[in-house]
Amino acid sequence: MFQQNKTSKVVTLALAGFGLTMGLAACQPKAEEKTEEKAKEHQSAEATASAPSTDAPVTIYSSRKEQLIQPLLDKYMEETGAKVELVTDKPGPLMERLKAEGKNTEADILLTVDAGNLWKATNDGLLQPIISEVIEANVPAKFRDPQGNWTGLSLRARTIFYNPKTVKPEELSTYADLADPKWKGKLCLRTSKKVYNQSLVASMIDHLGAEKTEKVVKGWVANLATDVFSNDTKMLEAIAAGQCGVGIANSYYYGRKVAKEPEFPVKIFFANQNTTGTHTNVSGAGVVKNSDNVAGAQHLIEWLSSDKAQSIYASADKEYPVKEDVEVSELLASWGDFKTDDINVAKFGELQADSIKLMDKAGYK
Repeated sequence: MFQQNKTSKVVTLALAGFGLTMGLAACQPKAEEKTEEKAKEHQSAEATASAPSTDAPVTIYSSRKEQLIQPLLDKYMEETGAKVELVTDKPGPLMERLKAEGKNTEADILLTVDAGNLWKATNDGLLQPIISEVIEANVPAKFRDPQGNWTGLSLRARTIFYNPKTVKPEELSTYADLADPKWKGKLCLRTSKKVYNQSLVASMIDHLGAEKTEKVVKGWVANLATDVFSNDTKMLEAIAAGQCGVGIANSYYYGRKVAKEPEFPVKIFFANQNTTGTHTNVSGAGVVKNSDNVAGAQHLIEWLSSDKAQSIYASADKEYPVKEDVEVSELLASWGDFKTDDINVAKFGELQADSIKLMDKAGYK
């Protein structure tokens, strides 16, 4: 296993009998003020704790592909009797749709990839904070929004990949080392226009400062073997073909490739193990600000952070579970243990604009 170095509408919803455990403590009146009737109401709320409302559906706007998330939602509906409706699109269009729909939206949950996207959704006023002891217990703080607007649900390492025919693992160390002239003509990268690289550079700004990070990114550009790639899969295939020796990609793209092609001639290397730890990002979810079913939305997100859901949710897309005590898949376990960065992933969003400006200035297209 890898190593992992708010007031909301919930209170009133718990009183209404939706039974979300995180609201119960806040809604208890003083003992001397309790009438027998109020006590019975409270006992009823406790009795239904953890049971979602089945009257109204939970509608998810998801940038995750339907084939990855629908089987898990089917299991949730089977177990709870709740109804879940799924709408899929890319992150940008989904957020624009939420803005356009405003109070008329049918969405209850926004489920998307990268903390940078989740931060942007919060910054645009599309999500609302929730208080959940379940999520706080299941998800380490560094993978959650400090204000409770969203939580990570699965993890991916954005790390170094190499061709073992031309590169030895002992030659590799950190993201910054890939700027060294020894890698000139050997480095491949995905475009800077994708949020995954924006988040990586944002984390480097936080650790190294803007000046040092800019030098590193300029070094990357100087070392490129070819033009940047539109996606990680094409870049990994270029490494396999010998077009370059090393590159940076998300671990799940590699996992998908190896699952289909066990002899795929590329290896994974976990960066920064002797320094800050490997850059780790999330896919995650938050409750939509204008949701009509906050209780149902929160319950589903809590369920997705549970042991049972985590083992399925993460392995379906070759990702790591966000919950620490859940076993990883056999494939991921074969890659070995690694230390993850301790930075709170919300920083990726906070520094996103700085990251984009820095990469543009450094000539990283």
